[in-house]
Amino acid sequence: MGRKRNLVLGTVLAAAALLATAAHAGPPIKETVHVEGNDIILEDFCDVTGLDVTLDFVMDIRVHIVPHGPHGLEYFLQHGTRSEVLTANGKTLTSFSRVTEKDLRVTEIGGGKIEVLILATGNAVLYGPSGKAIARNPGQTRFVIVFDAAGNELSREVVKGSTGRSDDFCDAAVSALS
Repeated sequence: MGRKRNLVLGTVLAAAALLATAAHAGPPIKETVHVEGNDIILEDFCDVTGLDVTLDFVMDIRVHIVPHGPHGLEYFLQHGTRSEVLTANGKTLTSFSRVTEKDLRVTEIGGGKIEVLILATGNAVLYGPSGKAIARNPGQTRFVIVFDAAGNELSREVVKGSTGRSDDFCDAAVSALS
């Protein structure tokens, strides 16, 4: 899975974790999250010394939380989009990602820990300065996250890698911005 998609997924999961603290057994919960960031400096972008990139982004996420089973364990369904503008050396790239994540299985594993099997599907595209796509990452992946009772992530493991094309967004971006 490309770094850009990991960033989107991580951000979506972080937003979902914040919403989880408000969730409780009962009726379904529906939330919408809108986040914007402007003029964020990413130093040594993609581990390239001296390549500092300015990032502007807009992210919109819809979260649906539903309790299932006799213990009322909460299952999340999340749909999100993220648009980014990356600027360096007088050049600008844009990216657009659309991601859906769905809890397939939520299991209490003892010691106050919960294991969640998540299916993530979506499409991410990075566009060069001319507006032409220079990297893509469609497909789906599955991963398992273990949380403690406070909702802190203890571990994350990919159990099925990306099924689609997985271009390296860093390679494409660095080449286009250099």
